Amino acid sequence: MTDAGQTAPDFTLPRDGGSSVSLSGLRPGKVVVYFYPKDDTSGCTLEAQEFTALAPQFAEIGTTVIGISKDSVKSHDKFCAKHGLGIVLASDEGATTAEDYGVWKEKNMYGKTYMGIERSTFLIDGEGRIARVWRKVTARGHAAEVLEAARTL
Repeated sequence: MTDAGQTAPDFTLPRDGGSSVSLSGLRPGKVVVYFYPKDDTSGCTLEAQEFTALAPQFAEIGTTVIGISKDSVKSHDKFCAKHGLGIVLASDEGATTAEDYGVWKEKNMYGKTYMGIERSTFLIDGEGRIARVWRKVTARGHAAEVLEAARTL
């Protein structure tokens, strides 16, 4: 499991808009990497909207926000357009990055067990180390809490 103090696993993933995003390419800036289960679901939409609303404040403190799910780039593009999102959404269709960060978990819903992304957030400093980790995140208000933590780095 990936924890605070460790080097953040690097990744290069396709992103909304058709380009790609690489964690190492964002250094020496700070990065918020948040994993979420699915585009256009209620909790995931709320979380993305809250990060979008605070995007200018994250930018002021040199912090990039990246949301990662297994959804395709096409799905991300629709999600961004529908809700006016202004953050990077990366596609991890094979869940390899989710596995690297320890957020690809066995889940249970309505008595059925399946593998899925556990809503989690990682705050990464300018040297590529994980400064803070939030697991089993509740979407409402989370972006503001992450912004406050990013301000202290």
